[in-house]
Amino acid sequence: MSIRQFFVGLGDLSYYKTLEKELNKMTSVLDVGCGSWSPLIHIKKTFRSVGVDIYKPSIEEIKKKKIHDEYKIGNVLKIYTYFKPKSFDAVVALDVVEHFEKKEGLQLIKQMESIAKKKVIILTPFGFTPQHPMDGNPYQEHKSGWYVHDFEKRGYKVYGMRGFRFIRTGEYATIKYKPWILWGLLSVLSQNISYFVPSTAYQLLAVKKIKQ
Repeated sequence: MSIRQFFVGLGDLSYYKTLEKELNKMTSVLDVGCGSWSPLIHIKKTFRSVGVDIYKPSIEEIKKKKIHDEYKIGNVLKIYTYFKPKSFDAVVALDVVEHFEKKEGLQLIKQMESIAKKKVIILTPFGFTPQHPMDGNPYQEHKSGWYVHDFEKRGYKVYGMRGFRFIRTGEYATIKYKPWILWGLLSVLSQNISYFVPSTAYQLLAVKKIKQ
Protein backbone atom coordinates (compact mmCIF):
# COMPACT_ATOMS: atom_id res chain seq x y z
CA MET A 1 0.00 0.00 0.00
CA SER A 2 1.34 3.43 -0.96
CA ILE A 3 1.37 6.39 1.43
CA ARG A 4 -1.28 8.03 -0.76
CA GLN A 5 -3.56 4.99 -0.51
CA PHE A 6 -3.00 4.94 3.27
CA PHE A 7 -4.22 8.52 3.66
CA VAL A 8 -7.19 7.94 1.36
CA GLY A 9 -8.20 4.97 3.51
CA LEU A 10 -7.65 6.96 6.70
CA GLY A 11 -9.77 9.81 5.34
CA ASP A 12 -12.63 7.43 4.59
CA LEU A 13 -12.51 5.71 7.98
CA SER A 14 -14.95 8.06 9.71
CA TYR A 15 -17.42 7.64 6.85
CA TYR A 16 -17.35 3.85 7.00
CA LYS A 17 -17.55 3.78 10.80
CA THR A 18 -20.54 6.14 10.81
CA LEU A 19 -22.26 4.14 8.08
CA GLU A 20 -21.71 0.90 10.00
CA LYS A 21 -23.07 2.46 13.19
CA GLU A 22 -26.18 3.78 11.45
CA LEU A 23 -26.88 0.38 9.85
CA ASN A 24 -26.38 -1.53 13.08
CA LYS A 25 -29.42 -3.67 13.94
CA MET A 26 -30.89 -3.25 10.45
CA THR A 27 -32.00 -6.58 8.96
CA SER A 28 -32.56 -5.41 5.37
CA VAL A 29 -30.98 -2.62 3.31
CA LEU A 30 -31.78 -1.27 -0.16
CA ASP A 31 -28.75 0.30 -1.88
CA VAL A 32 -30.17 2.79 -4.41
CA GLY A 33 -27.88 3.58 -7.33
CA CYS A 34 -25.34 1.03 -6.12
CA GLY A 35 -23.17 1.36 -9.24
CA SER A 36 -20.26 -1.01 -9.84
CA TRP A 37 -19.00 -0.68 -6.27
CA SER A 38 -20.64 0.07 -2.93
CA PRO A 39 -19.21 1.46 0.34
CA LEU A 40 -21.11 -1.33 2.07
CA ILE A 41 -18.19 -3.58 1.14
CA HIS A 42 -16.18 -1.79 3.85
CA ILE A 43 -18.54 -2.39 6.76
CA LYS A 44 -19.52 -5.42 8.81
CA LYS A 45 -22.56 -6.69 6.97
CA THR A 46 -25.16 -8.17 9.32
CA PHE A 47 -28.15 -7.64 7.04
CA ARG A 48 -29.64 -8.79 3.75
CA SER A 49 -29.11 -6.21 1.02
CA VAL A 50 -30.38 -5.47 -2.47
CA GLY A 51 -28.59 -3.24 -4.99
CA VAL A 52 -30.48 -1.38 -7.74
CA ASP A 53 -28.96 0.58 -10.62
CA ILE A 54 -30.02 1.60 -14.13
CA TYR A 55 -26.66 0.87 -15.79
CA LYS A 56 -26.42 -2.82 -16.67
CA PRO A 57 -22.58 -2.98 -16.93
CA SER A 58 -22.36 -1.60 -13.36
CA ILE A 59 -24.71 -4.29 -12.06
CA GLU A 60 -22.69 -6.97 -13.85
CA GLU A 61 -19.48 -5.62 -12.29
CA ILE A 62 -20.81 -5.32 -8.74
CA LYS A 63 -22.17 -8.86 -8.88
CA LYS A 64 -18.58 -10.10 -9.16
CA LYS A 65 -17.76 -8.41 -5.85
CA LYS A 66 -20.62 -10.24 -4.07
CA ILE A 67 -21.55 -7.18 -2.01
CA HIS A 68 -25.32 -7.66 -2.11
CA ASP A 69 -27.63 -10.65 -1.90
CA GLU A 70 -29.80 -9.55 -4.83
CA TYR A 71 -29.58 -7.07 -7.70
CA LYS A 72 -32.10 -5.17 -9.78
CA ILE A 73 -31.55 -3.30 -13.05
CA GLY A 74 -33.92 -0.36 -13.15
CA ASN A 75 -34.43 3.39 -13.07
CA VAL A 76 -33.95 4.50 -9.46
CA LEU A 77 -36.39 7.37 -10.04
CA LYS A 78 -39.06 4.68 -10.23
CA ILE A 79 -38.05 2.50 -7.28
CA TYR A 80 -41.60 2.74 -5.96
CA THR A 81 -42.61 0.45 -8.84
CA TYR A 82 -40.05 -2.19 -7.84
CA PHE A 83 -40.29 -2.19 -4.05
CA LYS A 84 -43.27 -1.99 -1.71
CA PRO A 85 -43.69 0.67 1.00
CA LYS A 86 -41.91 -0.19 4.26
CA SER A 87 -40.18 -3.18 2.63
CA PHE A 88 -36.61 -2.45 3.89
CA ASP A 89 -35.39 -1.44 7.34
CA ALA A 90 -32.97 1.04 5.75
CA VAL A 91 -32.65 2.63 2.32
CA VAL A 92 -29.34 4.22 1.34
CA ALA A 93 -28.27 6.41 -1.61
CA LEU A 94 -24.53 6.98 -1.44
CA ASP A 95 -23.22 9.49 -3.99
CA VAL A 96 -26.46 9.34 -5.97
CA VAL A 97 -28.80 12.35 -5.58
CA GLU A 98 -26.28 14.75 -7.15
CA HIS A 99 -26.63 12.85 -10.45
CA PHE A 100 -30.17 14.20 -10.86
CA GLU A 101 -31.77 17.60 -11.22
CA LYS A 102 -32.85 18.90 -7.81
CA LYS A 103 -36.56 18.24 -8.42
CA GLU A 104 -35.83 14.64 -9.44
CA GLY A 105 -33.53 14.16 -6.46
CA LEU A 106 -36.26 15.29 -4.08
CA GLN A 107 -38.70 12.87 -5.71
CA LEU A 108 -36.17 10.08 -5.20
CA ILE A 109 -35.77 10.98 -1.53
CA LYS A 110 -39.54 10.86 -1.02
CA GLN A 111 -39.64 7.40 -2.55
CA MET A 112 -36.78 6.24 -0.33
CA GLU A 113 -38.60 7.51 2.75
CA SER A 114 -41.72 5.58 1.78
CA ILE A 115 -39.81 2.31 1.23
CA ALA A 116 -37.80 2.55 4.47
CA LYS A 117 -39.22 1.24 7.72
CA LYS A 118 -36.57 2.66 10.04
CA LYS A 119 -33.93 4.81 8.37
CA VAL A 120 -32.83 6.66 5.22
CA ILE A 121 -29.14 7.48 4.66
CA ILE A 122 -27.86 9.80 1.94
CA LEU A 123 -24.28 10.77 1.04
CA THR A 124 -23.64 13.65 -1.36
CA PRO A 125 -21.03 16.39 -1.92
CA PHE A 126 -21.62 19.74 -0.24
CA GLY A 127 -22.88 22.08 -2.96
CA PHE A 128 -22.41 21.52 -6.66
CA THR A 129 -19.22 19.72 -7.63
CA PRO A 130 -18.76 19.15 -11.38
CA GLN A 131 -18.23 15.61 -12.59
CA HIS A 132 -18.40 14.40 -16.15
CA PRO A 133 -19.48 10.97 -17.43
CA MET A 134 -16.71 8.38 -17.07
CA ASP A 135 -16.00 4.75 -17.97
CA GLY A 136 -18.64 4.97 -20.68
CA ASN A 137 -21.36 5.53 -18.08
CA PRO A 138 -23.48 8.58 -19.00
CA TYR A 139 -25.19 8.52 -15.59
CA GLN A 140 -22.00 9.60 -13.78
CA GLU A 141 -22.52 13.29 -14.56
CA HIS A 142 -23.39 15.62 -11.66
CA LYS A 143 -26.48 17.76 -12.17
CA SER A 144 -27.32 19.29 -8.77
CA GLY A 145 -25.81 20.61 -5.56
CA TRP A 146 -27.07 19.87 -2.05
CA TYR A 147 -26.69 21.77 1.21
CA VAL A 148 -27.19 21.12 4.91
CA HIS A 149 -30.56 22.90 4.99
CA ASP A 150 -31.89 20.72 2.14
CA PHE A 151 -31.80 17.78 4.52
CA GLU A 152 -32.36 19.39 7.91
CA LYS A 153 -35.72 20.82 6.82
CA ARG A 154 -36.78 17.25 5.95
CA GLY A 155 -35.87 15.97 9.40
CA TYR A 156 -32.38 14.64 8.70
CA LYS A 157 -29.38 14.74 11.01
CA VAL A 158 -26.38 15.83 8.93
CA TYR A 159 -22.71 14.94 9.47
CA GLY A 160 -19.68 16.26 7.60
CA MET A 161 -17.43 13.78 5.80
CA ARG A 162 -13.92 13.73 4.26
CA GLY A 163 -12.64 16.82 6.02
CA PHE A 164 -12.60 20.50 5.11
CA ARG A 165 -14.04 21.23 1.70
CA PHE A 166 -11.47 23.86 0.68
CA ILE A 167 -8.68 21.24 0.70
CA ARG A 168 -10.23 19.21 -2.14
CA THR A 169 -11.05 19.96 -5.77
CA GLY A 170 -14.59 19.47 -7.06
CA GLU A 171 -14.16 16.51 -9.38
CA TYR A 172 -13.25 13.18 -7.70
CA ALA A 173 -12.40 14.85 -4.35
CA THR A 174 -8.71 15.21 -5.19
CA ILE A 175 -6.45 17.05 -2.74
CA LYS A 176 -5.77 20.51 -4.22
CA TYR A 177 -2.43 21.44 -2.71
CA LYS A 178 1.16 20.22 -2.52
CA PRO A 179 2.89 18.58 -0.82
CA TRP A 180 0.04 16.06 -1.08
CA ILE A 181 1.03 14.16 2.08
CA LEU A 182 0.89 17.29 4.26
CA TRP A 183 -2.48 18.42 2.93
CA GLY A 184 -3.79 14.86 3.00
CA LEU A 185 -2.91 14.68 6.69
CA LEU A 186 -4.58 18.04 7.34
CA SER A 187 -7.69 16.78 5.56
CA VAL A 188 -7.78 13.69 7.79
CA LEU A 189 -7.31 15.77 10.95
CA SER A 190 -9.97 18.27 9.88
CA GLN A 191 -12.53 15.46 9.79
CA ASN A 192 -12.77 15.73 13.59
CA ILE A 193 -14.22 19.23 13.13
CA SER A 194 -16.17 18.88 9.89
CA TYR A 195 -18.03 15.85 11.28
CA PHE A 196 -19.80 18.14 13.74
CA VAL A 197 -19.78 21.24 11.50
CA PRO A 198 -21.03 19.81 8.17
CA SER A 199 -21.12 23.22 6.48
CA THR A 200 -17.29 23.04 6.37
CA ALA A 201 -17.10 19.52 4.93
CA TYR A 202 -16.51 18.18 1.45
CA GLN A 203 -19.42 15.73 1.75
CA LEU A 204 -22.64 15.45 3.71
CA LEU A 205 -23.98 12.29 5.31
CA ALA A 206 -27.67 12.81 6.05
CA VAL A 207 -29.58 10.37 8.26
CA LYS A 208 -33.32 10.31 8.89
CA LYS A 209 -35.08 8.06 11.36
CA ILE A 210 -38.47 7.09 10.02
CA LYS A 211 -41.34 7.36 12.47
CA GLN A 212 -43.03 4.03 13.05
